[in-house]
Amino acid sequence: MTERVNMVPAAQMPPLIEAAGLPPAAASRTVYRVLANNPTVLNVVATQIQTLIRKNSLPHRLRELMIMRIGWVTGSVYEWTSHWHICMELGIPPEDVLAVRDWRSSNQLSPADRAVLQAVDETLAGKTIGDKTWAEITRHVTLPGQQVELVIDIANWVFASIFLRNLKIPLEAGIAAWPPDGLRPANAED
Repeated sequence: MTERVNMVPAAQMPPLIEAAGLPPAAASRTVYRVLANNPTVLNVVATQIQTLIRKNSLPHRLRELMIMRIGWVTGSVYEWTSHWHICMELGIPPEDVLAVRDWRSSNQLSPADRAVLQAVDETLAGKTIGDKTWAEITRHVTLPGQQVELVIDIANWVFASIFLRNLKIPLEAGIAAWPPDGLRPANAED
């Protein structure tokens, strides 16, 4: 896949990354090198993503399974691949992550996982999270702040999928797509 917008040269990235409040290693990430074409947008997106990942109150497992489901359903190779590696770093069992592909048929996932994935699917179908689904979510995600974060997380990673796919942001060099087995959804465009 070739990006639709050229990446900012690596030599120009350090001050842009610093201004966006990102760690220096982010300067090599293709997503930030494309977004850096508009430093204001880079700052907004970086702040939102970093807040939701580093200052979150929602359990990491629920957030990451949610992101993986969004990446799978939308066919976002960058989202799936990047967050696969995050899931592995967080110690989420690979079989649990892979279960999001067909979560309704899986015995691998907890009731909390299933409630969150149902909310994701309802949102991706263009619907409001249903009252039955919401009631199940609140059995597992009890704090109002976490409930707000859950909805914002879904919206954020749907948004990320949209810009990743439409800007055709490529994976970093040497990173294999669709880990761990290369299986991809029918709508994947990589």
